[in-house]
Amino acid sequence: MEDSKSLAAWQKSQQFIPGGVNSPVRNFSKVGSHPRFIARGAGSKIYDLDGNEYIDYVASWGPLVLGHAHPSVVEAVSSAAANGTSFGAPTTLETQLAETIVSAVPSIEQVRLVNSGTEATMTAIRVARGYTGRDKIIKIDGCYHGHVDYLLAKAGSGVATFGLSDSGGVPEDFARNTLTVPFNNPDAVREAIEANPDEIACLILEPIMGNMGIIPPQDGYLDELREITEAHGIVLIFDEVITGFRVAYGGAQSYYNVTPDMTCLGKIIGGGLPVGAYGGKRDIMRCVAPEGDVYQAGTLSGNPLAVTAGITTLKRLAEPGIYAQLESSAAALADGLAEATQRHGIDAWHSRVGSMLMLYFTPETVTDADGARTADTERFQQYFWGLIEGGVYVAPSQFEAGFVSLVHSEEDINKTVQAATQALANL
Repeated sequence: MEDSKSLAAWQKSQQFIPGGVNSPVRNFSKVGSHPRFIARGAGSKIYDLDGNEYIDYVASWGPLVLGHAHPSVVEAVSSAAANGTSFGAPTTLETQLAETIVSAVPSIEQVRLVNSGTEATMTAIRVARGYTGRDKIIKIDGCYHGHVDYLLAKAGSGVATFGLSDSGGVPEDFARNTLTVPFNNPDAVREAIEANPDEIACLILEPIMGNMGIIPPQDGYLDELREITEAHGIVLIFDEVITGFRVAYGGAQSYYNVTPDMTCLGKIIGGGLPVGAYGGKRDIMRCVAPEGDVYQAGTLSGNPLAVTAGITTLKRLAEPGIYAQLESSAAALADGLAEATQRHGIDAWHSRVGSMLMLYFTPETVTDADGARTADTERFQQYFWGLIEGGVYVAPSQFEAGFVSLVHSEEDINKTVQAATQALANL
């Protein structure tokens, strides 16, 4: 497969950008090569500088449920841009998106729009601390909540991909109030609370871990966390930056029928443009300035382009039958991949929730970050390049999720299974 133009682009980018990429997970160093530079996308496909076509399951890391360059989104954003890209003043579009979010997500009575998932999680924790008057927080090993200093302890995503224990440049004091416990282990949460009585402001987690592959909560786990945090006056925060509007219209909290105190959103509510949001119970959100004393601001928060793309996307997702269609396509792909691994005697664990899926090269059932870390990353590297040669684009990491979108056709699914079957046969 020709890749000379991507190689040249990467070589040039390294002169001006660290590693030649603006986010570490875009780098191909952990699969032994250079990244493919993308020229354009349309529907379920992306095309690199060398003209290679790929069926895309990265989907801009999840938000492109409608596919690349969806005509309705493109038209809406173009129309919004013609009226101005940013004002630093309120618009009715912001209220429209906020109303949609409040109506859809059970835990959110009020919401504040920001510019990224990182900003959302960072501020939600600040609000929880202001609300409770406590300093310490609990996070889950392997959950990635953005590159906030005190949240990089035992994080997933690129931190896991590159084998980093934490991050350089983060003083130990910044993380001393961060307690880390395993996923799917409510007893560890109880022990952390007992060791730090009346000191913990919040527990933040991805209700479905999406940055160590895909690790769903075991039956009753989220319910137990809800009971534990309520009993101790701890704010329960669901980081639904990935899962919000992806696994269900109301997010994972609707999917599992567990309502947290606060929720962080991102990705899909911007329809592929930079956006984030945090929201929750009205009495908690009243702590936020200008009503309260917890300060957070952003010049570009709620900018018309991202908000318009989000409104257009969520309007489509609210239509009947959308999530059933996503479920059907994702199930067909997951079943095809499972059959292929069995046929070739490959030790693998397949994980899927809704339209999010992952193939781990480990025979063990993956229930937490330690289980995910047992996956054979060298075997994944071989599999990855087999898919690339077969015209299928997935994340260049064993620890990143794949996403099925509404535009993935039956033909796309069949071609993907064929490419995967060939890649597995060559392992």
